[in-house]
Amino acid sequence: MDQFQNKSMHKQSKPDVFEEDHRPWGYYQVISDEPDLKVKKIFVYPGKRLSLQRHQRRTEHWFIIHGQAMVTLDSRETCLETGKSLDIPRGALHRIMNTGMEILAFIEVQTGDYFGEDDIERLEDDYGRVP
Repeated sequence: MDQFQNKSMHKQSKPDVFEEDHRPWGYYQVISDEPDLKVKKIFVYPGKRLSLQRHQRRTEHWFIIHGQAMVTLDSRETCLETGKSLDIPRGALHRIMNTGMEILAFIEVQTGDYFGEDDIERLEDDYGRVP
């Protein structure tokens, strides 16, 4: 077996999900975690929404894999569906809601210098998580 085949076999045994966390609105899976990049696959239950929030140390890009969403970006609301995407600048207020009858799935790509939970400033939350 040559060197390339060994590397290929090693990559196949690496887990596809580094972390999974369940929330009242659904759950997410971390599929890449690097010093300047974090990628999550996020699943939102029908009729549920994430908190209205902003981040000071990261930007986000959302790509809808499956379903229908209403996205709030600052004071603007936009409908997104499968195949559509949206950029969220650092410091922008944002939220996503599943407006469909099936689970909404999207990819979130975070770029910046810090991705900790304490960089989430929640302004509104359906689940009592606003300080």
